[in-house]
Amino acid sequence: RGQLVESGGGSVQVGGSLRLSCVISGVRVSHTCMAWFRQAPGKEREGVAHIYPATGATYVTDSLKGRFAIDRDNDKNTAYLQMNSLKPDDTAMYYCAAGVCSGYKMSKVDAWGQGTQVSVSS
Repeated sequence: RGQLVESGGGSVQVGGSLRLSCVISGVRVSHTCMAWFRQAPGKEREGVAHIYPATGATYVTDSLKGRFAIDRDNDKNTAYLQMNSLKPDDTAMYYCAAGVCSGYKMSKVDAWGQGTQVSVSS
């Protein structure tokens, strides 16, 4: 099933960058789909990006393409979310997840991380 621990969140100014990390234990990062979600106050949790096992193919939600990217380090068993040109609307709790991906979304979540807060100020 795996256990996930996120890190890398924090407070940044508009236009800044952050790189979130998600260390997974109990399963190889290359053997499961890894995804990032976010939830802003008063809003539903939304998918941000995911990376497929084996191929490492990635998907980033359309509205974030060009600013956000997902990748992984198989040796460190870690998935990452690189966030550039951050905006106040990116303020949210960011969660990583492991599970099954299909098409443009993670269709089944096997495990969630505890979340890491990202705050973007103008």
